[in-house]
Amino acid sequence: MLVESVNIGIARPVAAKSGYTGIDKRPIDGAVLVRAPGPKGCGSGLVGDQICDNKNHGGDDQAVYAYAREDLDRWQDEAGRSMPSGTFGENLTTSGVDVNHAIIGERWRIGAELLLQVTTPRIPCRTFAAWLGLRGWVRTFTRRALPGAYFRVVEPGHVRRGDQIVVAHRPGHGLDVETVFRAFTTSPELLPELVDVEELPAEGRELARRRVCFDLD
Repeated sequence: MLVESVNIGIARPVAAKSGYTGIDKRPIDGAVLVRAPGPKGCGSGLVGDQICDNKNHGGDDQAVYAYAREDLDRWQDEAGRSMPSGTFGENLTTSGVDVNHAIIGERWRIGAELLLQVTTPRIPCRTFAAWLGLRGWVRTFTRRALPGAYFRVVEPGHVRRGDQIVVAHRPGHGLDVETVFRAFTTSPELLPELVDVEELPAEGRELARRRVCFDLD
């Protein structure tokens, strides 16, 4: 299990929202410092990585986004087009890791310094669809449920291509990234599984609780 590439984004025009996005992330050589950026609005956990939509992205609970190279390859075959590492806006492209079945709260030791904790899945948005330019992309991405995972920074450190990934801790509740994604998208009957998982960010637990209460009403 390792980091296939470390990807950094710069602001580029896109036909959505404010007109700019940092989703276009490119692999870089050398080490990048990763640290807790602060609350929502404070940007990415990777120094030098740009986020344009600070209202909806970045901050401590979305400090780092990881996506599996194996899943990119599946999409590449399906779409019939090249999808180099960073295409989905991921900071870390992984190899040999089943990112979608990582447990919420699971901790990854990456290299000698960095310790990350799984927080939530990525939910697709119009910017993502506009960037890829694939018709019906949000619906397709949602149906396949290969969302990748966001992480918070537990211990800051540098990350570089080829760093080993070791699962340092795995909570016993069993709630994984894919299940949370399905609960918030196609399978609301799964929402009750989310409300008492303390490792899920408070915003996600509260949203799940409100939806469960609405359904009961």
